[in-house]
Amino acid sequence: MTETDYYELLQVERGADDKTIKSAYRRLAMECHPDRNGGCPDAEQRFKAINEAYDCLKDPQKRAAYDRFGHAAFRNGGNGGFGAGGEGFGSFSDIFENIFGEFMNGSGQQDRRSNMLRGADLRYDLEISLDDAYAGKEVELRIDTTVPCEPCGGAGAKSGTQARTCQMCHGRGQVRAQQGFFVVERTCPTCRGVGETIADPCERCRGDGRLDTQRTLEVRIPPGVDEGTRIRLSGEGEAGVRGGPKGDLYIFVHLARHPIFQREGTTLFARCPVSITTAALGGCIEVPGLDRSRHQVTIPAGIQSGKQLRVRGAGMPVLNGRGHGDMVIQVDVETPTRLSARQRELLEELRKTETGDECPASKSFFSKLKGLWDG
Repeated sequence: MTETDYYELLQVERGADDKTIKSAYRRLAMECHPDRNGGCPDAEQRFKAINEAYDCLKDPQKRAAYDRFGHAAFRNGGNGGFGAGGEGFGSFSDIFENIFGEFMNGSGQQDRRSNMLRGADLRYDLEISLDDAYAGKEVELRIDTTVPCEPCGGAGAKSGTQARTCQMCHGRGQVRAQQGFFVVERTCPTCRGVGETIADPCERCRGDGRLDTQRTLEVRIPPGVDEGTRIRLSGEGEAGVRGGPKGDLYIFVHLARHPIFQREGTTLFARCPVSITTAALGGCIEVPGLDRSRHQVTIPAGIQSGKQLRVRGAGMPVLNGRGHGDMVIQVDVETPTRLSARQRELLEELRKTETGDECPASKSFFSKLKGLWDG
């Protein structure tokens, strides 16, 4: 056994804390491991010495004995050395497991097993009207899903029995094989990643711990939802395998076409035809909103087709917020197609009084055309 000072081997000060010692060990163990040095005998000896030093200094009692008596503390039956009851590492995969690898056991293994057993997420496409999107709505959904098996309580094992730790992966759900420098992992073929096997499965669910069924859910659709809005209901998805956590339910909202309004964000758009006389003389129109109130919109005299008029606060509510968007009315001036004799007579009289100044855009356009012709 080497007599080199453990602190010198790990290249740390004698008063170094546990974190510093662990960090130094990780670095040196990776550098000196035989797999990274082509099986070099010197590297192998240094690797063992580093493991021996770390095995001693990471243990408070062993470290205290070493600080007081040095190597002599472990010569008479002591077990501080590598390979003599210590916790050194025999392979490069062990270093991965211990350094990067608390993820291979403890909370990491539990998280992986939990993900393997977790129930699937479900998707439900829901179509509602724009009016329901404005006011919000209680909807009843019927969903094909899975629920925990009652006879076995979701465990998957027959009543009076229980699952056993998988003998191939020892409950890890993964099996590993070392290939030179690399460690390859794959799902355990015996337990399929669960970490447990069932010798006597439940007759009802056949060991799955869950059964197919159809559930009815009442869901509140909040005001302001838009096309593509996703609503997540935690734990309302499929039941997990053998008592695993439930998945989630995602509701995707789709809006049915509205006969009048089109929506862009919180803004409502509507095209409103007005008569040629209202457009020329001005007036007032009444537009019903999705809140069932009547909004008075003033039409200024001489308005042109395509002009937009805005009604503040008459649009869609802000989802999970306060306030509303606006309503935008686009004016379409409608030319009359059915005239009485008297109406035609009045329009003829109007035409006789026209000078061209009444419609400046038209006058400008034809002046430009005349200029082209003259050119």
